[in-house]
Amino acid sequence: MKGLLADTRPLRHAHFRRLFTAHVITMVGAQLTVVAVPAQIYADTGSSAYVGLTGLFGLVPLIVFGLWGGALADHFDRRRILQVSTTGLIVSSALFWLQALLGNTDPWLLLVLFAVQQAFFAVVSPTRSAVLPRLLPDDLLPAANALMMTVMQAGAIAGPLLAGVLLPLTGFAWLYGLDALCLLATLWAVTGFPSLPVEGASGTPGLRSVVDGFRYLATQPVLLMSFVVDLIAMVFGMPRALFPQLAHEAFHGPTQGGFAYALLFASIPIGAVVGGVFSGWISRISRQGLAVVAAIVVWGLAMAGFGLVIMVAPWPTTVVLWVAAGLLAIGGAADMVSAAFRTSMLQSAATDEMRGRLQGVFVVVVAGGPRIADVAHGSAAALTGAAAAAAGGGVLVVVLVVLAAVAVPSFVRYRVTRSA
Repeated sequence: MKGLLADTRPLRHAHFRRLFTAHVITMVGAQLTVVAVPAQIYADTGSSAYVGLTGLFGLVPLIVFGLWGGALADHFDRRRILQVSTTGLIVSSALFWLQALLGNTDPWLLLVLFAVQQAFFAVVSPTRSAVLPRLLPDDLLPAANALMMTVMQAGAIAGPLLAGVLLPLTGFAWLYGLDALCLLATLWAVTGFPSLPVEGASGTPGLRSVVDGFRYLATQPVLLMSFVVDLIAMVFGMPRALFPQLAHEAFHGPTQGGFAYALLFASIPIGAVVGGVFSGWISRISRQGLAVVAAIVVWGLAMAGFGLVIMVAPWPTTVVLWVAAGLLAIGGAADMVSAAFRTSMLQSAATDEMRGRLQGVFVVVVAGGPRIADVAHGSAAALTGAAAAAAGGGVLVVVLVVLAAVAVPSFVRYRVTRSA
């Protein structure tokens, strides 16, 4: 059992322990803002169209500043970048708090503040990931990433529940204020880091630097494939856009949500958390490329099973719902494993002067893949039905990832050397 539970050896390293502790605290606050922003926009406008604009105002800064933030992280002291960008997050959360306290009802102000916040987050994320190989040995990176991702997924479950309880009692301002206070933990953690200058840094962090990152990626088939297989998994296999229709049509929930809708949405992060809790075996895997392929195949099979069980299972509706949720949870656990290994591969296989830029690409892929999936699954569902779209997407994931593995065997053969 000890060998199955999450590998906590990275926590023996003081700097990672500080970062992990701060991550636990800030994830709670971040999820409060994630819930509060669309809720406040809808409360002020009564329009889902305005709420939908958060996707655009959030994605564009993530793409632009994810790539540029990665370039910054490859040229300047990474501790300093984390200090400045975390301070920016604190200020943006404080401005959210202030506008709510003053009774602002202008949705455009909220959207602009949200875009600014996402821009700072897009700089923090690749820089923080690029820092880990300087804090830990390579063989502990999968365990460290599994710990960080488990906290992130747990926050995605607990944060909205906490926000749902607090909003009627405290209003929006308190949620934003709590987020700002929680972010002080990250500032405390990174301030305690040693100086982290980039090894072999050269040039300036402009557009040319971003292009150089893509050129470098094109020469690294293993790293390039880590992005390709993730896009395959997300674009063809993420069925979240189908959850409202399936909850209503297959499980007879109300059009505005209900228990079935909530369960479907929560199942993937719940599976990821369970997978993280029992991730002790991850550090013992050296063939990380093969592990990624296997995890994505499991993800694809789980999504295919999710659609098929809704289409053909002859069981009562309640049983089908719980089986479908269980398959989503299996997929969530597989996705956590895949993400932990892919992040570790980027951190250990890339040279230090390229880590930030590759992590920036990672941020863009992680943010963009599911959004492309929303469009693809929505269009497919209009032609074939929601359950068939989910099942077909899962089958495509399995077929395409196997073809990709055959096409680039070096990815499957990739292994990390474990320290003695």
